[in-house]
Amino acid sequence: MNVRIAAVVSSLVLVAATAAACGGSGGDGGGPGASGGGSAGGMVARLNMGDFGGGNAPQRNFNPFLLATKLTTEYTFEPLFMTNRYSCEITPWLGTAYEWETPSKLVVKTRSGVKWSDGKPFSAKDVEFTFNLFKKSPALDTNGLWSKLSSVTADSDQQVTFTFKAPSVPTLNQIVDTAIVPEHIWAKEADPTKFTNPQAVGTGPFKVKSQNSQQLVLERNPQYWQADKVKIRELFFKKATGSAEVDKLRLARGEYDWNAMFVPEIEKTFVAKDPEHNHYWFPPGGNIAIAMNLTKAPFDDLQFRKALTYAIDREEIKNKAQFGYVETASQTSLVLPGQKDWLPAGLENDGKIPYDAAQAKKTLADAGYTTNADGKLLGKDGKPMTFSFMVPNGWVDWIQAAQIVQKNLAALGITIDLQTPQYEKTDADAKSGNFEMMFGVHGGDCNIYQSFQHPFGSSQTAPIGKPAATNYIRFKDAKTDELLDQLVKTVDEAQQKALVQQLAMRMYEQVPDVPLWYGAKWFQYRTEKAIGWPNEKDPYGGPDNQLLIVTKLRPNPDFKG
Repeated sequence: MNVRIAAVVSSLVLVAATAAACGGSGGDGGGPGASGGGSAGGMVARLNMGDFGGGNAPQRNFNPFLLATKLTTEYTFEPLFMTNRYSCEITPWLGTAYEWETPSKLVVKTRSGVKWSDGKPFSAKDVEFTFNLFKKSPALDTNGLWSKLSSVTADSDQQVTFTFKAPSVPTLNQIVDTAIVPEHIWAKEADPTKFTNPQAVGTGPFKVKSQNSQQLVLERNPQYWQADKVKIRELFFKKATGSAEVDKLRLARGEYDWNAMFVPEIEKTFVAKDPEHNHYWFPPGGNIAIAMNLTKAPFDDLQFRKALTYAIDREEIKNKAQFGYVETASQTSLVLPGQKDWLPAGLENDGKIPYDAAQAKKTLADAGYTTNADGKLLGKDGKPMTFSFMVPNGWVDWIQAAQIVQKNLAALGITIDLQTPQYEKTDADAKSGNFEMMFGVHGGDCNIYQSFQHPFGSSQTAPIGKPAATNYIRFKDAKTDELLDQLVKTVDEAQQKALVQQLAMRMYEQVPDVPLWYGAKWFQYRTEKAIGWPNEKDPYGGPDNQLLIVTKLRPNPDFKG
């Protein structure tokens, strides 16, 4: 089954990051078991993980910037600050503090006493080198940082200054998340775009022990700057060589301590196999919404779009198409609960609009829409409304959701022609504006500016027939653009919140699209050997906050394996 997921989105948090790196523990428990990799001397001997990247025939490649071919590097290389992928709070990491001297100048203090895994000292000069590496080799600049940067300079061994061509406050998210590499290794490479970095020298908690086409073993780095928080000796990754069904069977049998996959009926197929130790958490991700071509009638009519917000049974989509794993979405385009502090004050039900077919019909009638003798809703041209709705072939859960949308709109007298072409066609048609209705996804990281600007900013769209960058629905709104322009140069968090609240209300009132649900981030874990995993009660990080997680996990004292 091909199930689509969208990463978590939360608010842009611009805090003065001065606290020490996080410690503590999670709240889940554990009990006795016998799946190997036990604990001794206060350490978990081994955690069994899932796949490790690199495709079906992975080669030794630990270049963290070669996204298409790299093996897992999240445990060996570190960023300046750790962004909580659930709440988007920022924790000091290789950086200890940052300050926007102006909206175009960012100063970062770096941590002293950190060593690379080969024993050489880390300094701000490695940070300067890493970012200038992207300037030298634009193919590695996957975030387009040098379209905004004018210089990156180490002022000392513990301070680096980022200077931008124009106010670029939201770029903080990409800056702090960038993996830092050692100058003394990488400066020797004439072409870093071809460098596979076989020794994987990093500052992270693990280093490479062994690797072949079927498995990767990472071992604890004893020189790690917070080694006292790392209680795992080895991480063992195994290539997923069978089908998805085989992988789910392995999960059910307890062969994975930590994985991320879609599992139907997870309570029955996973949790029930070992209720004491088998757990999951699917935090909310980006908005999945009904995207309409706003250049075409009746989608260019605000009242018609408002009617659609009442017309769709989001709860049915959640429970039937999404197995109850997700939460329904807010019309504000904010992802809740992570962004709840950024909601406009007094907004009813956090901007989540309930299913109300009667209200949908009333809104349409008030806007002058009528039905014919057959109950078909007529457009302003007097013709029955019939629209195509594209969903990529094989995306089963999305197709099921679209069938619910089809049924709900049929109740209003609207005919939906559900089409399932290959993904490549839906993607091309979306960019060129060759569609009427489809599902769109927006959000996916902690840059709230980008989460609004990409899908709704006028600069991101294009005329019909020309490829739009990211605003495929062709939404153009001067007020939205004005708020985005202010947000890009605003450093003060209170002022940021005020602007985001206005943006959220603009989405609620202008209905550029109709958010239905938040894509889930899949995360399964076992507490037999290790406890302290992030979960709904203790969301100290998201499932993809690997560095936060491995510095929180600790042995289950009851494990006897």
